[in-house]
Amino acid sequence: MASLQESLNRFNKQQEKNQSTLTSIAAAAAKAGSSKSTPPKSATTSSTANAKSPSTAIKFSNDTERLQTINSIRKAPVGAQMKRVIDLLLDTRKAYTIEQINRECHVDMNANKAVFDSLRHNPKVHYDGKQFSYKSKHDVKNKDQLIRLIRKFDEGIAIIDLKDAYPTVMEDLQ
Repeated sequence: MASLQESLNRFNKQQEKNQSTLTSIAAAAAKAGSSKSTPPKSATTSSTANAKSPSTAIKFSNDTERLQTINSIRKAPVGAQMKRVIDLLLDTRKAYTIEQINRECHVDMNANKAVFDSLRHNPKVHYDGKQFSYKSKHDVKNKDQLIRLIRKFDEGIAIIDLKDAYPTVMEDLQ
């Protein structure tokens, strides 16, 4: 993993170097227009071909920050990745396939079997063989079911056991 970070750092430095080379070439060409300011030997012909308009700065990767975020998520411990997935399932209350989870929160369960197995056996997650969904402690979906459940327990139910049943449960409890 450290070598991957080193490669990323070298790539970013190379991008900065190429950007400054292109900028200096464009500035020299616009300023002089003569044969005195020739491009440095380190600039390749493909990079000079990209410098068509000298006023436009060329950015090699618009996705660098996003890719760094994805990389840090995938390098995170299994527990942190599980929390991201469980939070996604809790917030949306939808069922997601492995590919959809990867797209939404960048946790790649195809590449990380430990995350997949841990989520599959997690008591807060339901897995039907294709999709993952959030599983609350009590299967309550609306106010009527909530009232029936509360009446079943004479001694009452802890709010913490009900607060993740459905999104508006706290409003219905009041």
